[in-house]
This record gives sequence, C-alpha cells and structure tokens, in this order.
Amino acid sequence: MTDAIRQWMDKYVAAWTTNDPEDIGALFTEDAVYATRPYDPDPWRGREQIVERWIRSADQPEDWTFEWSLLASDGDLAFVQGRTTYLDDRPNYENLWVIRLDSDGRASSFAEWFMEQKV
Repeated sequence: MTDAIRQWMDKYVAAWTTNDPEDIGALFTEDAVYATRPYDPDPWRGREQIVERWIRSADQPEDWTFEWSLLASDGDLAFVQGRTTYLDDRPNYENLWVIRLDSDGRASSFAEWFMEQKV
C-alpha cells in the first residue's frame, strides 16, 4: 500500500498543478465518491462529476504549496496528513485525507478534513 499511495499522491499533486481533466479523472474509479468534508451531504459522485467540480473550484499552481506524509494504511485504506500553504492572502490549512484505493491504484473514495491554521 505504501508504494500505491505514494504513486497516487504524486499523481494527485500533479493533477492539482495541471488542472487537466485527464489527470484528474485518472485518479478516480468511475463510481468514486469525493467528500470535501466529513459527512458531506453533497459529495462529488462519479469520475465525471469529480472532474467537473474540481475544475470549477481549481487552485492555480502558482498560488499554493503542499506537503504530505502517510500516517497509516490498512489494506486498501490510507490516511494522509497534509499541509496546504497558500501564497496569497488565503488562510493555510492542515489536512487529513482518508483514501480508499482499488486494485488498479485509483481512488474509489476520498474524504478530507481541513482545518484553518491559526496564526
């Protein structure tokens, strides 16, 4: 799992940088669910909607930096801690991601918790 999640995270950061629909879509299974917060009442459902909503809310690559580490994994489930630093006037965030990968290394579910850093 360690290699699979590292590869997936590398592809995620690359997709975040390019905002290319093919890069984004390649991360997820056809029926994936992407929750932008815990217990999200309106998660992004399916690869097509994930790509559409990602692009609608896309960050520009020169506006942020991101660091991450794998906290743990259990079977096909990975727990990632991240830190998003925005280079403009937006707040920075601490992140916890819970990612379930299929046998092809694509996410079938993704949930994120994010907390604004207090200065």
